[in-house]
Amino acid sequence: MCECETTSDLYYDTVLKLTKEAGKLINEKIKIRNKKREIKSSNIDLVTETDQAVEKLLIDGLLREFKDHKFIGEETVSSGGEVKLTDAPTWIIDPIDGTLNFVHSFPHSCVSIALFVNQIPEIGIIYNPMMNQLFSARKGKGAFLNEQQIHVSDIKDLSDALLMMECGTSREVERMNAVYENQKRLMPIVHGLRSLGSAALNMAMVALGGADAYFEFGIHIWDIAAGEIIIREAGGVVIDPSGGALKRFSRRVLCASSQELAEKLSQELVQLYPEPDA
Repeated sequence: MCECETTSDLYYDTVLKLTKEAGKLINEKIKIRNKKREIKSSNIDLVTETDQAVEKLLIDGLLREFKDHKFIGEETVSSGGEVKLTDAPTWIIDPIDGTLNFVHSFPHSCVSIALFVNQIPEIGIIYNPMMNQLFSARKGKGAFLNEQQIHVSDIKDLSDALLMMECGTSREVERMNAVYENQKRLMPIVHGLRSLGSAALNMAMVALGGADAYFEFGIHIWDIAAGEIIIREAGGVVIDPSGGALKRFSRRVLCASSQELAEKLSQELVQLYPEPDA
């Protein structure tokens, strides 16, 4: 085994252990009905003490082992931290993706964490502890659900596609109009529409083959970083909704089981261009 593989194993083993610890914390706290929370951009864009505790657990644990690593964490950024991806090993963290679900004890929330090295995703983990779903991927090693390899579906036509889409956490008129218009356009031409309330879990469903495509405007890099590598390692594609290459800080994403399906979906969408993160 070469040194790079040994290092990658250490990164993966360390983050997997910490993610499972974070999952235990989430499972303990989701049982509390009246969770303390704060409003961020709107009364449906929330942060809880558990979000903050999980992010601290992950960052502190990784820093103990890898003192030179960098971090982009949702709660760190919302408190004024920098959104900057360099060539240094960088962990991108959403401590609880699906916070609104978590607040309501709806069991579709997850830890989403990815490692980028030289601005390329190397590791991705999406863990929904309530449903015991642990999705993972490492560059060149495939994608897995609970250690069983997974693969995207073979769907290529919109008429056969189960599509994931979200209302998002904004009530800006332009954003809502785009959501309504896309729902109106897509509902008659796809097999069905679904929403889990979590970008990371929507992407995990595409990787699993349970859904065939997903798009969203207004997400952030921490929502999609782990999902990107998991989908790619499962044989799928992740692009910009306009049809070009993914721009990770553009707050836009489209993923699908195939390039053909991705392009067909892109051509149907009313586009929205939120203010980018960087």
